[in-house]
Amino acid sequence: MDFFRSLLSMLADDLLVIGVSAVPLLELKFAIPLALSLGLDPLSALILGIIGGMIPVPLVLTYARPILRYFRKTKLFGRPADWLYRRSMRKSETVKKYSLIGLFILVAVPLPGTGVWTGSLVAAFLDLDFKRSFITILLGNIVAGVIILLVSNQIIPY
Repeated sequence: MDFFRSLLSMLADDLLVIGVSAVPLLELKFAIPLALSLGLDPLSALILGIIGGMIPVPLVLTYARPILRYFRKTKLFGRPADWLYRRSMRKSETVKKYSLIGLFILVAVPLPGTGVWTGSLVAAFLDLDFKRSFITILLGNIVAGVIILLVSNQIIPY
């Protein structure tokens, strides 16, 4: 019975990290430090953060445009949908200028307003190729995760 309790406890931490990493604004920037604070080893923290961060990407790349198009026409959600579109397109200048390299930079630099959600929205709104966008976002997410891991107290003390 203790084995199952410890297994459930360990899985709960893993699922928490994956879930947090999939949330907009939090993403890897919060998930990796959370994983380290829960006692996960750095490699597990990185892998779980990347997995969680990539969960919404195919959905956003596929459905963001039609959903946003619909919501922009509604009275209740028109304003928030317009705001989301404008915010994402402000971040798109680098992507417009450098295409997939710009998308990579947008995702790989772990600053507020960047990451897989923003990159996925920009790629969807610019109608970039799904497969190339997904791979580029994955690579950017890996680089962002490594940067966050290196900056974290566990690897390089302040």
